[in-house]
Amino acid sequence: MLDKKLLDELQEYLDRHFIYTVCEKSSEMTEQDYVLESISPLEIETFIKDKRKPTLQKVLFGFIDKKGAADAEVYKKAGIDRRHFSKIRSNPDYRPGKNTMIALALALELNKKETDKLLSSAGYSLSDSDTADLIVQFYIEKKIYDIIQVNLALDYFSLKPLTGMM
Repeated sequence: MLDKKLLDELQEYLDRHFIYTVCEKSSEMTEQDYVLESISPLEIETFIKDKRKPTLQKVLFGFIDKKGAADAEVYKKAGIDRRHFSKIRSNPDYRPGKNTMIALALALELNKKETDKLLSSAGYSLSDSDTADLIVQFYIEKKIYDIIQVNLALDYFSLKPLTGMM
């Protein structure tokens, strides 16, 4: 059951932080705008080398080690089955869904900055234009890491839960 006071605070938070984004299509863009200038493969390799951040596996398992948590404790708390977690651990090219990554961040009780780092390593971010993301940010800021509570709040707003845990 969601606490009425917390629910009121959540609604206030959503009202304060929700950003509406408007995009307009430009009719002035031409095919020439999409043509790349000649770039040497060495330039691209150097750029990638200089810009590359740690992999999802390195970031996730670094946080697990830092928190001193056991793998089983993390995936159970996140509502992820053992096989799925094993796939994340063993396949460096595998990218779990955003909700799975958020569930792992909550299971590890990561703060906002750490959550952003974990999500970014998988190619995701929390948006101020998405109600579900704002709900997650609210709970992280309140240091409430219970996935069931987050899922109840998401359900209250008719949104998809993070994992099957309810």
